[in-house]
Amino acid sequence: MTKEQMSPVKDKNYDLIKTLQMSLEHVYRMQTYIDDAEQRGDSELADWFRKIQDNNRKAGDQGKQMLMARMQQEKR
Repeated sequence: MTKEQMSPVKDKNYDLIKTLQMSLEHVYRMQTYIDDAEQRGDSELADWFRKIQDNNRKAGDQGKQMLMARMQQEKR
């Protein structure tokens, strides 16, 4: 088993920023998968991808709010 690399940046918000980036990327990627499933006539799969997309969108929104709050606190 390969050991996962440690974060190259020791900033306390690095993991939050990285996870936010991945959530938003998944929102975009799921749209591609939704379109592919719909083109194949697979509405069940398209709906499942939409649920994943929605969950990632919610996580992205929460992450943005959390990051904004942290950045504002650091200004003080």
